[in-house]
Amino acid sequence: MFRKRILLLLTVALPLQACVVGPDYAPPAPGALGVPGGYSTPAPAGQPADIAAWWTSFNDPLLTSIVDRARSGNLDIAQAVARLRQAREGLVQARAARLPSVSGSAGYGRDLLDAVGPRDNFSIGADASYQADLFGGVSRSIEASRASYAGSGYDLATVQTSIAAEAGRNYILARQAQASLAIARNSLAIQDDNLEISGFRVQAGLVSSLDVEQSRAQRAQTAATIPSLEQNYQSAVNRLGVLTGQAPGALKAELEATAPIPAGPAMIAVGIPADALRQRPDVRAAERRLAAATAQIGVAEAQLYPALNITGNIGTAAASLGSLASIVTGGLFAGLSQLIFDGGRTRSQVRSQQAAAEGAFALYKQTVLTALEDVENALTALQAAKDRQAQFAIALDAANNSAILSRSQYRAGLTDITTLNTNESSLLSAQNGLSNAKADQAQALVQLYLALGGGWDSTSVPQAPTTQTP
Repeated sequence: MFRKRILLLLTVALPLQACVVGPDYAPPAPGALGVPGGYSTPAPAGQPADIAAWWTSFNDPLLTSIVDRARSGNLDIAQAVARLRQAREGLVQARAARLPSVSGSAGYGRDLLDAVGPRDNFSIGADASYQADLFGGVSRSIEASRASYAGSGYDLATVQTSIAAEAGRNYILARQAQASLAIARNSLAIQDDNLEISGFRVQAGLVSSLDVEQSRAQRAQTAATIPSLEQNYQSAVNRLGVLTGQAPGALKAELEATAPIPAGPAMIAVGIPADALRQRPDVRAAERRLAAATAQIGVAEAQLYPALNITGNIGTAAASLGSLASIVTGGLFAGLSQLIFDGGRTRSQVRSQQAAAEGAFALYKQTVLTALEDVENALTALQAAKDRQAQFAIALDAANNSAILSRSQYRAGLTDITTLNTNESSLLSAQNGLSNAKADQAQALVQLYLALGGGWDSTSVPQAPTTQTP
């Protein structure tokens, strides 16, 4: 009879759970998000390349190694993994609301003051409770938790892409500082030679001591740039150490050997804006946040409708363990509750969730437009760096020829120290300009890879690890 009553209640309750209140979520159309058909900045045509591991396109083994270590050891990524695991447990908890809650109890007592002598008392019992999801509050809660879990996975991917890009940028900065230091030290050696020659010419009475003073000033100005360049190099190396989850100077020995600024492909195909939006994890995370906020409206609305609660208990008590099964008692109760008046609090919660969903949509649209802005800016920066590099190459060739002629003419007494110093300064400026343009092109390429969402596998939703990281 007890089992029949349970089956009867479930037969009545389960069909009612098909009624789910609240709006059903549908992803907004690209037109509602302001997504254009193409970029306003000229971009190479063709299908986007696989950019999941874009750092390998620079053909620099050390860069590849550092980025891989940053992706595995970075502490920001570790925090994002922990948040993803937390979101997964939130989904587990939401799903558990579909199942009944069962608790058991056992007790023992001894009556020492009984008239017939001490007597033992044993008891065992179990209680169960279940709330039928009549209007889909639990279903909407699971839907929201599932979307939040996916959003946390995309948040993890966002951190991974950002860390990979930051590691790439700081590696480029380190190599740029090394290149600038080499240029400054080479220029300093030439200016030492010019200072020595000007001293000989003063001793010979061919020029005044003004030439020596101007040469000293020129050399000192070049030497003054070296400490700043060394500081820039050390800062980049320290940052790379921390990005890989190590002490600031952990990578100093590996980066000590000078290497050229890494140069990736001149240009990559970016496709259409919709391609970038599908690849960008932050855009996909914002879309999942909107889905979760929409589902929360249904969770709030379900509180306005009746709730069916089913409770049951079973228990037994006896003076000995062997007699516990002799008399078993139990009960089953079903109750329907309905909110009548709460001062408008529950309806206010519904309106609050609707407002939250509107805010989530605005954030989603803003994330989409910002992503497109990032791509446009990266394309412009890459083209500008390429154009600057071409012009600095011409300037370097001309400045190098002028400096060579000026040195030979000064030694021969055919020109003055001012002309020589001017041409030496132009050469130093052109050398630094070309080196900086190369670094800017590499940085712009990293910026473009990041803007396109490179640095993660976009074909799957990131999942929380099954084991806890120590």
